Amino acid sequence: MVLPIIGYGDPVLRKVCEPILPDYPQLKEIIANMYETMYNAYGVGLAAPQVGLAVRLFVIDTKPFGEDEDLSLEEQDELQSFKRTFINAVMREEEGEEWGFNEGCLSIPEVREDVYRKEKITIEYDDENFDRKVEIFDGLIARVIQHEYDHIEGILFIDKISSLKKQLIKKKLQNIMEGKTRPDYKMKFISKKGR
Repeated sequence: MVLPIIGYGDPVLRKVCEPILPDYPQLKEIIANMYETMYNAYGVGLAAPQVGLAVRLFVIDTKPFGEDEDLSLEEQDELQSFKRTFINAVMREEEGEEWGFNEGCLSIPEVREDVYRKEKITIEYDDENFDRKVEIFDGLIARVIQHEYDHIEGILFIDKISSLKKQLIKKKLQNIMEGKTRPDYKMKFISKKGR
């Protein structure tokens, strides 16, 4: 089922999320709905707060990035086959050079900015079967994980841009909060709650 994506301004996007246990109600259904919601909005990642749940869960499928012909065949293959569910993730290390990439967010439609992140990460997490894993990722996969991980820590990508750029997007953010933005996917805006 496609869920509405929570728009910028909703307090759930600023919460540090709680860990979940294997008996979390309807977890498999929630994960399936999150993938369906992400695909419906043409995203490559979606975190639980973006569908209104303040829990440490996010899903990623980088297949669309694998269609970039500027990448090597090996990078294309890696991105096209990377699909993962992260539960109770803990970032263990971020290392290497910082590099910029133009990021966007399904909760902040029509806003894209260059964000600088470290190139390599070590992350510990449970998969959908609650098997604990520690893995190292780099490049675009690391970036998508960092972006979604920030969501479960109550951080948005716009928190990582300059004050000047924040001023320049202020009106767009206000429009999102007021429900004046019209993305081509289902959203729930803070000003429209309870209506």
